[in-house]
Amino acid sequence: MKFKFIPLFIIFLYSVICYGQSITKYGVTVVDDTSFYKKEIERDSLNKLVDLEKFIPRIKLDIKYATKENILGMKVYDKPKAFLRLPAAYALKKVQAELNKGGLGLKIFDAYRPYSVTVLFYEKIKDTEYVASPWQGSRHNRGCAVDVSIIDLKTGKELEMPTKIDDFTLKAHPDYQDLSDTVKSNRALLFSVMKKYGFAQFPTEWWHFDFSGWANYFLMDLKFDDLE
Repeated sequence: MKFKFIPLFIIFLYSVICYGQSITKYGVTVVDDTSFYKKEIERDSLNKLVDLEKFIPRIKLDIKYATKENILGMKVYDKPKAFLRLPAAYALKKVQAELNKGGLGLKIFDAYRPYSVTVLFYEKIKDTEYVASPWQGSRHNRGCAVDVSIIDLKTGKELEMPTKIDDFTLKAHPDYQDLSDTVKSNRALLFSVMKKYGFAQFPTEWWHFDFSGWANYFLMDLKFDDLE
């Protein structure tokens, strides 16, 4: 009897499609099926993406990508929501609690980001220094990155930082020094409290932090409605 040889790639592709994942045109595997995501949560609850507004008391959201006030000048999210993997959300909750002791709190600009939005950013901007490459995906796509600043809880105003978010200049880099003492102090506060609870600073964006262990989570392309 002759056996037909089936290339390993075909076997892999078949298994990926059957188990709720897809291979994108850029060659990366993403989870794009809600049932697969739910099964992963059943297997390990740490895979769950939680709604930060519900999970963390007094946290404020300013989701620019649900408005036209962003680098693309167009809405890319259907609703202003922010989700993180459960361990990252717990860590951010500790950040919030520590800041609250000083009358301060967190403002979230972005957290989990569907992979398709990362592709959109890249194809519109054609840059990989400030925009994640679609052939690697973003840590936002894994639910382990957050764009954040600090606010005064009494006034609701943001503390002065080097730039607005999504600034593509050297001034946005965490090591940029031509700033006022107040701005440097505010930035240092943000860096120190985020680092204390397991978040690493991104090298070109003062507002972007990646949670430790991000590589252990899969890339996702689920809509916010799929997570609720």
